[in-house]
Amino acid sequence: MSKLDEKLEHYTKEMRKLGIPVNAALLKGVTKACGPSIYTRDGETVSSSSASELNRVKANFMTKKLGLSGADLDKGVAHAIDKMGKGNRSKYRAIFYYLIVKKFKKDSLFV
Repeated sequence: MSKLDEKLEHYTKEMRKLGIPVNAALLKGVTKACGPSIYTRDGETVSSSSASELNRVKANFMTKKLGLSGADLDKGVAHAIDKMGKGNRSKYRAIFYYLIVKKFKKDSLFV
């Protein structure tokens, strides 16, 4: 099993625990788009309490990859935090991005 497959399996289990429906093809596409960051402990998760981290998510993922702007950025981040749980300290980047992609119906960019 490849490292990517291991990550996908882990994220799928985590999503099921959180009650998030899983589209395997979309999850794979979004996870690949995260690049090598998912293979480091710090890069694998999103710190929702860090303004600079959330600004990076907005600039590097939401604006550059999804083409979003304005109020949509804050709405997308708030949606992902809400779905994953504010108290959840393991907000995996791939799942966080997956939720944003689903919210704005940008699936076609990753599948």
